[in-house]
Amino acid sequence: MTDIAQSQTQEMKGVLAWIERSGNRLPDPVFIFVWCIAAVVLISVIAALLGVSAQHPTQVDAAGNAVIVSAESLLSAANIQRLLVEMPGTFTSFHPLGYVLVVMLGAGVAERSGLFAAAMSGAIARAPKALLTPAVAFIGMMGNLATDAAYVVLIPLAGVIFAAAGRHPIAGIAAAFAGVSGGFSANLLPGQLDALLFGITEAAAETIMPGFDANIAGNAFFIIAMTFVFLPVIWYVTDKMIEPRLAPIMPGEMESSTAGVIKDPDSSLSETERKGLRRAGLACLGVILVWVYLCVGPGTPLIDETASPEARLNPLFQSLVAGFFILFLAAGWAYGSAAGSVGSHRDIVKMMSEAMGDLAYYLVLAFAAAHFVAMFNWSNLGLIFAINGAAFLEGSNLPDALLLAIIILFGSFVNLFVGSASAKWALLAPVLVPMLMLLGISPEMSTAAYRVGDGATNIITPLMPYFPLILVFCQRWQKDFGIGSLAATMLPYSILLLITGITMTIIWVVLGIPLGPNAPVEFSLN
Repeated sequence: MTDIAQSQTQEMKGVLAWIERSGNRLPDPVFIFVWCIAAVVLISVIAALLGVSAQHPTQVDAAGNAVIVSAESLLSAANIQRLLVEMPGTFTSFHPLGYVLVVMLGAGVAERSGLFAAAMSGAIARAPKALLTPAVAFIGMMGNLATDAAYVVLIPLAGVIFAAAGRHPIAGIAAAFAGVSGGFSANLLPGQLDALLFGITEAAAETIMPGFDANIAGNAFFIIAMTFVFLPVIWYVTDKMIEPRLAPIMPGEMESSTAGVIKDPDSSLSETERKGLRRAGLACLGVILVWVYLCVGPGTPLIDETASPEARLNPLFQSLVAGFFILFLAAGWAYGSAAGSVGSHRDIVKMMSEAMGDLAYYLVLAFAAAHFVAMFNWSNLGLIFAINGAAFLEGSNLPDALLLAIIILFGSFVNLFVGSASAKWALLAPVLVPMLMLLGISPEMSTAAYRVGDGATNIITPLMPYFPLILVFCQRWQKDFGIGSLAATMLPYSILLLITGITMTIIWVVLGIPLGPNAPVEFSLN
């Protein structure tokens, strides 16, 4: 290694060490919200004393005068009463909570029955060697529907399959990690992440437009496009930039403990697993046909024939959370009954219960986030900031595309320190969504821009929860592969995915392409 290369490596490790030290000093995300609540309370008291206010751009009073929005102290008697009396309602009415709990009831069955693992293993094992990298990346992006299973099953499996194909196993791990985590929002189907983020978006948008309804397909076209745009990027980086530079694996360097821990790629799915996958496919088809019937059958329960043309499909969009719950439940049950992982309805109930158990931490986080969002709204600080911020940005004459690019870069930077996608969006959405709505940018576009920035830097921050696990997977093949090695390996993916995502967003905005069904880029308050 040259002196220049050694210097660059040391600089990289120094930056990563600084990020790791800085991030480790941050409190748990739950307490980040607690401190944010304390800050909001203090600022609200000061703002109320100073008489901070703004003129609402759309609302007028009975006399026809513009409504003045004034900062309210969260320590007023009325707000203290509101906090203590409405605490249960504040928590249970938090939009993302219901969305996530419902979808996870079904996804928990699909994951614990073995459906997700079998589907990913079967798909990647059949991939032709020439298309091994794009197959791993594509399945990784689709594997986001399986949440934890994609990290635990697909990423180590990719290393083994690359090794079996005569390729560097760490290149396979890197490609899978880039697909699962770098392409975190890219997919062909809306899923749990969409339900989670759009629940937060809906709560933020209601600051400007009470009664605003978001649907989890609001970014469907955008995330589908991301899948096909990111795929060649990951393919190119893996084959042309990463694999040629990886140190060769020496004979005997792989730990003996690897054997048996990761499924042998030469072993095919069992007959019961294949039967289960066939049944799961039929179950998915059946659920889709039921939803189609509800759109075209007698009474059209999911189509509002009396509404305006742009609102006729709202019941369909709002039913998608229930739809994905039933889809995952039916497919998981069908697979499990054939594969032997589901013996009776009691197993289904147990799997659902375990899935809810996995959400214990999220419930604690959601409690803190719900109160932060609610109290931020009660203080009127978010609305005042959004009105004044929108006025400033409007006066700056920044194009929408450039403004969204800045938001993407900001989100990618924050992601280095706060790994949770929902935690970051719950902090940012109450300001960004209303502010951009006042500038004519839809809540769906704000959410899409956030998702681009959030995914790109997932793969280079040691604070990402699965980063240590990926490091362990790499060290099974190369013992001296350290945290700096992993971050340096993933850095080209991060940079190119970020550049590609920003470019795609700019093109999307300039062309005005819809982000999903009934989800335009532009937004009007009228």
